[in-house]
Amino acid sequence: MPLSAVIVDDEQLARDELAYLLKSAGDVNVVAQGKNGLEAISLIKEHSPDVVFLDVQMPGLDGFGVIKKLLDKKIPLPKIVFATAFDQYAVRAFEVNAVDYLLKPFDKKRVAQAVQRARLQQDAEGLPAEKIDTLVRMLQAPKTQSSKILLKAVGRMFLVDQKEICYASIEDGVITVVTAGPSGMEGHSNCRTLEELLSSLDPGLFWRAHRSYLVNINRIREVVPWFKSSYQLRMDDKKQSEIPVSRAQTKRLRELFGL
Repeated sequence: MPLSAVIVDDEQLARDELAYLLKSAGDVNVVAQGKNGLEAISLIKEHSPDVVFLDVQMPGLDGFGVIKKLLDKKIPLPKIVFATAFDQYAVRAFEVNAVDYLLKPFDKKRVAQAVQRARLQQDAEGLPAEKIDTLVRMLQAPKTQSSKILLKAVGRMFLVDQKEICYASIEDGVITVVTAGPSGMEGHSNCRTLEELLSSLDPGLFWRAHRSYLVNINRIREVVPWFKSSYQLRMDDKKQSEIPVSRAQTKRLRELFGL
């Protein structure tokens, strides 16, 4: 019997390439493809595939977040093969019971090996209850703070120093991070919420000015009086973006700058 497979990756080219390589590997039937973490959960629930090829770095709900949601919803975990552009995710991939991981760009031989590993484990039982508990605790463990933040932009992954971040915003579950200065860039974070992103940032530098915005205090260029005693922040990015300050945070703004 061929293995049933689901591919989830936010990049169409990556999905197409992997589907082609799986077809070449033989005895694999790709039953569905998805482009984000929420689609991954829905497709896994609908198709109950033997194996899922899951991108680690996706805006919004990342690959590890998908595993946590499946556990929360008590959906049986399929065999997982993580896809990533970075070796640093390999160890964590195996900690969450991944069958294998594939580094991008994909290699035909490695894809075939991953399929073979999934096939060898096809009849293995699912995780026992105690391992599920360990997995949940591991996924919920707070992340250690780093001076660098990983951003995805133009199909590449960049490590950006926190001090260079100007602001971050969230829309439809996707977090966009903008860096400062005329040569600044715009990319997506793997974090699922602004709270999660804030937990990995220096609390002395970053402030939640609005429910949809985080700002670097040192990258505020101008405080602009706005409608009905409110304010906007003009930031130090190349567009000089204007960020709203919520009414709940107006007092904090005045404290910060002695307004």
